[in-house]
Amino acid sequence: MKAIWKGVTIAQSDDTVLVEGNHYFPASALNRDYVSFSNHRTTCPWKGMASYYSLLVDGELNADAVWYYPDPKPEAEMVRDRVAFWKGVQVVEG
Repeated sequence: MKAIWKGVTIAQSDDTVLVEGNHYFPASALNRDYVSFSNHRTTCPWKGMASYYSLLVDGELNADAVWYYPDPKPEAEMVRDRVAFWKGVQVVEG
């Protein structure tokens, strides 16, 4: 699977976990050249507290487009050390 934004591959891996329709990529697959800090947080009732990264490609910021669970609840352990995407990031087979 590939995560692509603005024509740039943000992450690529054959090892994704599908949860609620979202592919969670290994955190190590994330291309850190395009990642910037975000202090945004949300809470999922069954996964726990989510943290976010923003993406920066060709000077354009996609705020909070990447999320992850640094300390997921036990029932969501499958998403530990993984990232998922939204806000226009295309996740395609590749």
